[in-house]
Amino acid sequence: MQTNRETKSIFAADKRLLFVLLCLLTVFLLYVKKSFIENETAAFEFLQDRPEGMVLKVLSTLQFISIPLVYLWKFTVIAFVIWVGCFMFGYRVTYAQCWGVVIGAEFIFLVPELLKILYFIFIVPDPRYSDIGAFYPLSLMHFFDYYSIDKKWAYPLRALNAFEIIYWFLLVAGIHHYARKEKRTVWFIVAASYVLIFFMWLLFYVIVYK
Repeated sequence: MQTNRETKSIFAADKRLLFVLLCLLTVFLLYVKKSFIENETAAFEFLQDRPEGMVLKVLSTLQFISIPLVYLWKFTVIAFVIWVGCFMFGYRVTYAQCWGVVIGAEFIFLVPELLKILYFIFIVPDPRYSDIGAFYPLSLMHFFDYYSIDKKWAYPLRALNAFEIIYWFLLVAGIHHYARKEKRTVWFIVAASYVLIFFMWLLFYVIVYK
């Protein structure tokens, strides 16, 4: 029964296959966003034949190339943090299993990217370039004016969103899938490890931002 239950869970799926699928979907969404939204803005069209436009194109190319590297770094760090939390509470969850949990949970962040694409294609079809960077679906940024707030708050306000909270739930579900212990304790593990470091990172960002 245990083996059958694990094969049906995304957290127990082949990690390499999940990683490749996640990278391909991320590349696809990034390509659509750049091709049909960012590259169509007046600012980009003005710069594309100037030296600054070439810099933007190089940076854009680097974004595509860096996707697997960014994911590898992110998953390595978060999986380690959660694994340490599990170890501290006596949960027998391996580092490889934590990796699978983190990869599976990461798919939720594809949803806001898709919503952003749909928003700027069908609802606001002619945005400014800065509007695209300022927008994040279901985030605290919606309660503030991006152009009037201190820019050090822009990233934290985007990072605090509904999908981040769903991500916490998915991490808890993934750890619970392997540990099969009281979910309240799993919540405490995730809160004391990933969530704590997440808020510490936002605080650090605000402090050092210039």
